[in-house]
Amino acid sequence: MPVRAPLIAGVPPARIAALAEWEAATYAAARPKCRAALAAGAGAWLDGVPMHWMRDWPQPFPMVVAKARDAKIEDLDGNVLDDFCLGDTGAMFGHSPAPVAKAIRHQARRGLTTMLPGEDALAVGVLLQERFGPMLWQIATTATDANRFALRVARAVTGRPKVLVFSGCYHGTVDEAMVQLAGGQTVPRPGLVGQAADLTQTAVAVEFNDLTAVEEALKAGDIAAVLAEPVMTNACMVLPEPGFHEALRRLASDYGALLILDETHTQSSGLGGYTRRHGLQPDMFVVGKCIAGGIPAAAWGMSAEVAERLHRYHQTRPPGHSGMGTTLSANPMQFAALRATLAEVMTPKAFARMEDGAAKLEAGLAKAIAHHGAPWHVVRVGARVEFICHPTPLRNGTEAAAAHHPALEAAIHAALLNRGCLIAPFHNMMLVSPVTSGKQIARLIAAFEAVLAELFA
Repeated sequence: MPVRAPLIAGVPPARIAALAEWEAATYAAARPKCRAALAAGAGAWLDGVPMHWMRDWPQPFPMVVAKARDAKIEDLDGNVLDDFCLGDTGAMFGHSPAPVAKAIRHQARRGLTTMLPGEDALAVGVLLQERFGPMLWQIATTATDANRFALRVARAVTGRPKVLVFSGCYHGTVDEAMVQLAGGQTVPRPGLVGQAADLTQTAVAVEFNDLTAVEEALKAGDIAAVLAEPVMTNACMVLPEPGFHEALRRLASDYGALLILDETHTQSSGLGGYTRRHGLQPDMFVVGKCIAGGIPAAAWGMSAEVAERLHRYHQTRPPGHSGMGTTLSANPMQFAALRATLAEVMTPKAFARMEDGAAKLEAGLAKAIAHHGAPWHVVRVGARVEFICHPTPLRNGTEAAAAHHPALEAAIHAALLNRGCLIAPFHNMMLVSPVTSGKQIARLIAAFEAVLAELFA
């Protein structure tokens, strides 16, 4: 008798391949103008795109966007998609929020960069404290930069070299986050381009939710900071177990390490992020992506105690380059967009609407999964929803990596796109914005139901 290939998350591999082939052909047939534009203009770019991840979408060629507004994207061929990716959180409040667009137009007539503060800058500092907590803040252009700068401060004030991260974490392209666990040992993530330094000399990886491993690493006495997402977000969402964050705070304090929480993705939890919603107490805090409504900006803050330790450190070093800050960071355009977003877009009313819509999306996806008997589940953190092709909740990054099924997920993403719904390409994440309509949510649920019907027929 012929041997049948093992199922992938409950689905026959042949069915996945057939769906992927059909969806690729359907996508290409609907986008002749996109294909022609790429053929005409992509030759100047490495691999045809200005950023490599534009090739990571599961389509035969990238979609060329004509415009994005609210929670919709339209391509050159006039195909309109309900956007649940939202720039992988960068446009979490919708594309071009009206207050932000107005602020950008106004500031464009008054100067784009000065290396000096204006009134918007002074207002933004107050708004950051109101939204995220009474920390002392600095501005960066990306959350990657903000994390780098926070780690420099942590090393300076502790005199220690290493950073503890969680295997499978997401902190942008910070070197210290480019490690993982393999066979119980910290190793560089595979596939790093041009890596020369030994990352294991500056970073230690442990599993999320493993407090015993955290304490063992901290006992060595060389950890300057624990850098953590409140919820793991980039390798299937992994929620913290009850008491995890409280214990993490205690352990960091007991062993003299700073606790840095990176809320670049988990701002979806609500106003002030997961930290404020759950009463967490980090020493330092990083936030980026959507805080300026789509304009590149990030912020990093520190407690008054850490700030005082940093001031004392500065008295011991010679003047000169600190290794922190970039010339265009904290420019007037950033502050105009930050002020508009923090004051007029990132509001309690907006988050309430986002949470309500996300709860409906979560329920609809879970109902479709149950109806088809798929061995999958759904997880939600505020406005952030993810279906995971695994039967039970995940505990750490290693489990999350094993729960990824790239071929299956790519086929699902392509099928959803052809049914008018765009989700994040790197995982199965969906965001609900304040301007996402109930009809859009219903269409995504219906599209997901239709794709499951094909996979589990």
